[in-house]
Amino acid sequence: METPGRQGRIGMTSGAAVRVEPTGSPAYEVRIGPGIAAAFADEIAGLPGIQKGRIFAVVDTGIPPAWVDAVLDACAAEGFDVTRFTIEPSEQIKSIETFRGVLCAMADAGMERREPVLALGGGIVGDIAGFAAASYRRGVPVIQCPTTLLAAVDASVGGKTGVNLSLPDGSLLKNMAGAFHQPAAVLADVSALVSLDERTFRAGLAECIKHGMIAADWSDAGLLDWTRDSMDRILARQPGVLVDLIARNVAVKARVVAADVREQSDTGGRALLNLGHTYAHAIETIDGLAPDGGPLLHGEAVALGLVAAAECSRSMGRLGASDVLAVRGIVEQCGLPSRISGLPDDGTLRDRMMHDKKTAGGRLRLTLFRGLGRAELVSDPPIEAVGAGWSAIRA
Repeated sequence: METPGRQGRIGMTSGAAVRVEPTGSPAYEVRIGPGIAAAFADEIAGLPGIQKGRIFAVVDTGIPPAWVDAVLDACAAEGFDVTRFTIEPSEQIKSIETFRGVLCAMADAGMERREPVLALGGGIVGDIAGFAAASYRRGVPVIQCPTTLLAAVDASVGGKTGVNLSLPDGSLLKNMAGAFHQPAAVLADVSALVSLDERTFRAGLAECIKHGMIAADWSDAGLLDWTRDSMDRILARQPGVLVDLIARNVAVKARVVAADVREQSDTGGRALLNLGHTYAHAIETIDGLAPDGGPLLHGEAVALGLVAAAECSRSMGRLGASDVLAVRGIVEQCGLPSRISGLPDDGTLRDRMMHDKKTAGGRLRLTLFRGLGRAELVSDPPIEAVGAGWSAIRA
């Protein structure tokens, strides 16, 4: 068996491929490169288990229409009957109602079990499309085609899919309904990242630095330093460095996923990928925290969550003060927030944290640092330490 997370080059040196080997599911490749969207139709037609009949494309409205048309027209020319379902992504749209709409449209299109769903977009579109693919006829193939940095390095890989739940009191619970459903392939054209607005692109870097902060235990101890040293080229969106950035991040995630596909490990496993996320999920659906008066982007919330988790870890003796400064420093180097005003009181925030999926037996569990470069799942962290994390990000 090949090593999960193995990286290789495809075609010319401008592209890369990472193999993902989730236990209990077929292995698949994440193919990365500039301009590879031109070959998407050929790639899809050549995948094992795919029936050349219909394709159901779930499309992010934020993608340039010409890029989408080129991909879907090529699929039609390859012999697929293409149905398009568009979504304007937001955490509110990532709902049971939207999920139901996708399923009904798939049924109306006559989709059969071996005909694929194509997710063209960012993480929200990929999550909804993946959940619909997992549920329709008890499972049809999904091909993830991420068009944001966050989706390329994180959301499209590993098989987590789902939607949010809206409660009667108006609160929104992140990813509370969903399924594990591995993609048949992930096709990431870095050319799609050129059209992203600056805020969305930078938000994707939060997941990259998160991977760097756990990578020492997953065969890439140099990832965080490389990301820091390459930041100018990353922010300039140089295609070659974006290929390397995505490939190295996906390789780390692939190794974690292969070790704990369904997040069942008591010692961390896949939950290590949630470093900073329990803090992040508690604040990312709160209106008014972002500069535009709306909610934070997921990556912005994760950036704040990483700083909070670092300070919580320091207060428990798990991380040095200089390392906390390093975490804050790379967050700010990415142009992401490390402090924010307008947060609710600690009691309200702790209540929101208790909705996190890692809670067990009514106990809070946090993924925290075990030195810079490593993480660990911690049960019942002291309330003072959790509060220290919140204090660290209050402006």
